[in-house]
Amino acid sequence: MSRKKRRLEREAQAMAAGGVPQVTREMLLSRLAIVPTAPPATPSRSTGVTLSTIIVNYKSRAALIECIGSLEVDTGGMACETVVVDNESDRDTLAAIERGFPRVRTIANPDNVGFARAVNQGIAATSGEYVLIVNPDCFIERGSIAAMLGYLRAHPRTGVVGPRMIGRDGRLQSSARGFPDHLTFMFTRYSLLTRLFPRNHYSRRYLLSDWDHASVRPVDWLSGACLVVRRAAIDAVGPMDEAYFMFNEDVDWCRRMRAAGWDVVYIPDAVVRHDIGASRRKVPAKLIIERHRGMIHYFHKHHPSNPLVTFFTDTMIRLRAGLMLVANALRLR
Repeated sequence: MSRKKRRLEREAQAMAAGGVPQVTREMLLSRLAIVPTAPPATPSRSTGVTLSTIIVNYKSRAALIECIGSLEVDTGGMACETVVVDNESDRDTLAAIERGFPRVRTIANPDNVGFARAVNQGIAATSGEYVLIVNPDCFIERGSIAAMLGYLRAHPRTGVVGPRMIGRDGRLQSSARGFPDHLTFMFTRYSLLTRLFPRNHYSRRYLLSDWDHASVRPVDWLSGACLVVRRAAIDAVGPMDEAYFMFNEDVDWCRRMRAAGWDVVYIPDAVVRHDIGASRRKVPAKLIIERHRGMIHYFHKHHPSNPLVTFFTDTMIRLRAGLMLVANALRLR
């Protein structure tokens, strides 16, 4: 090393020790062609467990058993753990899990505490490097877990990955989407305007319908029906926002992940069959109310605006909720 470089290096070290502003120190280091080392990412916990799976169940015993079965087949030989968080738990469901899958742990909630809170219970009770969150109405196809974990291992700044999701009829479900704005609630997958005008700009932007969903792609957010999340990203960003009872917590979580610098990526080689069906069946009124309450919370949290826009958005969301409650009440089942 030349005499000049040794002198500059001594000055840089003296600046660091003496509390000289970082900008000045970095300018000096650049003259030495030394790049300061970035602070390390939050280390993942070394527990020997690769994958922790969390399944939030609510009165879906038959589907749950099938879901766990598909999971155990696809994770055979992997260091993993599975926790079922059973909301408004019943003995028959717990007994069925114990008989069929003795290695699966359960958390029995006497009441329905909601999806986000139940997921957070599962996160706190597990220790794997990666966390799979999957709904009980999902069936995981062979090779899907390996595809998602493989991508996460190869891309250390990816915090969340999700699979290609298909219905019972084999049709693609819109599980990868753009972030919603103040008008998105009028152009969702099942909205009347989307059904009448499927090629409108707002629906296409939100549902990413101009893309065939056949390629790996970073997206705004992925459906919480099936996600694999890096534990280090959860440690850095925090768990799900429990202000959401059910729905919209996945949008919020992915938005926070992206804001913190973690990528959210869709993996089409991973395939999950999802029996969504809720749009065709009668659902509890509480679910409709909580879904729209979550929309309002999301917009207030991420899209603060002037009072007139906020009032218009809140009013339209409440009106939509009222119409859905009426339509739901008219269903026979």
